[in-house]
Amino acid sequence: MKKRFLLMMSLCVFSTGYIAYSQTYKWLRVSELQSPFNAVGAEFELEFSGIVGRGFNYLAWQPQYDIDQSAERCKGFWIGCKNFNDPVQRIVKPVKVIGAGPKTTADLNQIFPQSIRLIGKYRHPNVVVDDAESSTISSYDVLDEVDPNLPCDRMIVIKFNTSIGISVTKKIMVFSQSDHGNYFIYDFVLKNTGIIDLAGTVQAQALDSVWFFWNYRYAFGGVSSLVYNPTWGAQASQWGLSTLYHAFGENPNASAFTDPASSFYKLRGFYSYFSPISSTGGNPQGLTYNEDWGCPNLSENGELASAKYAGCVTLHADKSSQDATDDESQPRTTYYISPDINILSSATPSQYDDAFMNDRWAAITEGHPAQQWDEIVGTSGSTYAETVRDPRRNTGGGASMDQGFGPYQLAIGDSIHIVFAEAVSGIGWEKGREVGANWLQWKRNNNGPTLILPDGTPTTDYNEYKKAWVFTGRDSLLKSYQIALSNYQSGYSLPQAPPPPNTFTITSGGDRIQLSWANNAISAPHFGGYVIYRAEGLILNWRSVYTKIYETSDPNVVSYDDTTAHRGNDYFYYIQSKDDGTQVSGKTLYSSLFWTLTNTAALLGRPAGNALEKVRVVPNPYDIRSRVYQFGVNSQYDRIAFYGLPPKCKLKIFTENGELIWQKDHVTPTGDEVWDSKTSSGQIIVSGIYILYVEVAQDTYDTWMNKDNSLLYKKGDSVFRKFVVIR
Repeated sequence: MKKRFLLMMSLCVFSTGYIAYSQTYKWLRVSELQSPFNAVGAEFELEFSGIVGRGFNYLAWQPQYDIDQSAERCKGFWIGCKNFNDPVQRIVKPVKVIGAGPKTTADLNQIFPQSIRLIGKYRHPNVVVDDAESSTISSYDVLDEVDPNLPCDRMIVIKFNTSIGISVTKKIMVFSQSDHGNYFIYDFVLKNTGIIDLAGTVQAQALDSVWFFWNYRYAFGGVSSLVYNPTWGAQASQWGLSTLYHAFGENPNASAFTDPASSFYKLRGFYSYFSPISSTGGNPQGLTYNEDWGCPNLSENGELASAKYAGCVTLHADKSSQDATDDESQPRTTYYISPDINILSSATPSQYDDAFMNDRWAAITEGHPAQQWDEIVGTSGSTYAETVRDPRRNTGGGASMDQGFGPYQLAIGDSIHIVFAEAVSGIGWEKGREVGANWLQWKRNNNGPTLILPDGTPTTDYNEYKKAWVFTGRDSLLKSYQIALSNYQSGYSLPQAPPPPNTFTITSGGDRIQLSWANNAISAPHFGGYVIYRAEGLILNWRSVYTKIYETSDPNVVSYDDTTAHRGNDYFYYIQSKDDGTQVSGKTLYSSLFWTLTNTAALLGRPAGNALEKVRVVPNPYDIRSRVYQFGVNSQYDRIAFYGLPPKCKLKIFTENGELIWQKDHVTPTGDEVWDSKTSSGQIIVSGIYILYVEVAQDTYDTWMNKDNSLLYKKGDSVFRKFVVIR
C-alpha cells in the first residue's frame, strides 16, 4: 500500500512539475533596479532563459548600461510548521515544509497560483522617434490597472494558496525617483485560510510553530562573465561562487543596532558582494586576488563590472498573529548555506519525503552563525571562496543566504505581516570607469594620475585604491537600507519628484535633431524644470556614456534642438523632470530616466537630395583597416553610408553576381541612410564588389516639388551605385 501511494505521488509530481507557470510573470522596469517576478512567489534559476538578459538573472541595477547588470541568480520561499495533520497521508506529520525554488520551478502540488497583477500610479509616457514607438519599457510595463492613489510608482500583487493551508498575498513595490530607485519593497500577508489545493478545498486547522523562510543566491558576474559567453570575468562568478555574505542586526541589544550614529542603526538584514577569484581558481585574465576586486576589464580601459553590493533588510515582522508591532528579534535564522545541496537544488522536492522535510526544517530553524561567511572566507587574499569547503555551506558553488521568520502560532483566520526591502548599490559604472582606468594605468606603467582614496588621502598603492573604492559600496547599500526603512515607517510619504512628461518626441533632421515634450509636469508641486541626456552610438550597453546636453528651469520651454550631433552616428535620449531643490536639503529630485529612455536611434542627416545623380556611397571603397575613422563610436559595426537619397525610396544591395542580400525602405526626412555591412539574415559581408539600387517610392512625387511646382522625382525613378568592400 505504501509503495502504491508513493508511486501515485511521484506520477502526480511528474505530470505537473513543469506546467508553464514560470511564464506567468510581470516586470518592474521603471527604475534603476529592474527584475521580473513569478506568480508562484519565487524566482528560479534559469527560469527566464532568453528573457532576463543573456545571464538569466534578476535584480539588474543600472540597466541603462545593459540589462545583464544582474545581481541575483535565484530566490526560494518556503513555509514550514510542526504537527501538521496531512490530508493526503492522513497522518500528523512532525514537520511539514512546502514552497517554491530556489533552484527549480514550483511543484504545483504545493503552490496554487491565483493571480498576478501589475498596477501603476500612471501610465508610462509615449516615447516616439521618427514617428515610431521607441520606449525601452513599453513592452514590459503593461498595466492591469491604474491607481492614482498608489503609494509607489508600480506595484505587482501576487496571490497564491499552498498545500500547508496558508494563503499568501505578496506585493512588490518600486519607487522610481532619486535615491529610491535601487530597492524593491516586499510586503507579505501570510494567512491561515486552510485552503490546501487548487480546487480550493478547506481543511481548517491551527498551525503550530510556523516559519516563513527565504533563500537568496546572489552573483555579480554580470556583463563580465555571461554564462554562455564569458568576456573578461570568471564564468564561475556568474553563478555566485565568488559571492560573500555578511548578516547584521541579529542582536537588537547590540550597540550597533541601538546607536543612532551607527551605520547599522535599527537595521537587520545582510549584504553580499563580489570576492575575487584567484588565478588558480579560474580568473581568465590572470589577475591576482588583490588585483581582481571589482572585476576590472583589462581588454579595454579597466571598467569595473562588479563594484556593487546587494542584499535584504527587514522593515517589519509581526510579533505574533495577535500583536502587529515590529519584532526586532526577527528574522531568527540568518545562515549561509550551499545552493547546490539537495534541499535547495532537488528537481522534485517532495512534501511527503520525511527525511527531506526534516532537512529543510533544520535549515529554516537554524538560527544565527557564530561567524559570518565573509569572515570565514576572508577578504585579504589569505583564503579564497573556492577553497573553503563545507558539506553544507559550500560544496563548490559558493554559498547562498537564508532568512527565517518564526515560530508563529496561527489559528484558522490568523495572519502574519512581514515586510522587507531588497536593494543593490555601489559606485556604479560612472565612478567604476574612472577608478578602473586610474588603476589600469598604474598597473601597466607603475605610474599614473594621482590616486585619491575615498577619505580624501592620496596613495600609490593602486590595488588598495581600487579595493577601497569598491568597499564604499557597502556604505551606499546601508544608506539605501536606511532610506527604505524611513520610507516604510513614514507610510510611503516621501517627497516626490515631478512626473515625467506624458510625451517625448524626437525627430531626425538635416541640420538638427528636434526634441519636444508635453508640459504636464509643470502642474506638480515644486516643479523645477527639465534635464536632457544623450548617449552616442550605444544604448543599454556597458560601453554607453550618457552626457547632459540641456537643462532648463523655464516651465514654458517644451522643445530643444540638438545641433551638436554629427552625421553618421546614432543618438539616444532621455528627459527627466526635476524639482526646485526645496524638498530635500541640498538635493534635486529627478523623475526616472527609464520613463523616457529611447531605444531607436535618431540620426542627423542632410536634407533629402533633389536629384538621383547625387546619390553616393561613403566611404567607397570601404577598407576595414580604416574602420577607426568611420562614424565615431559605431565604427566597430562597419557602417557604410548612403547620401543624397530621395525622401522616400526603396534601397536594395546586390552582390556583383546579382544576388539580393539586403533591402530597406528609406522613410526619414533626410537624404542619409546607414548600413551595418550585414545581410538581411545577419551575416557579415565579405570582400567584394556590391551594387546599391535606389528606387523612388510611390508617394514621393506627391509632396516633393521644385519651387516652380515641377516634380523632383517621378515614381519608379532609379539609380545604381557600385561600391567596394575590403575586409
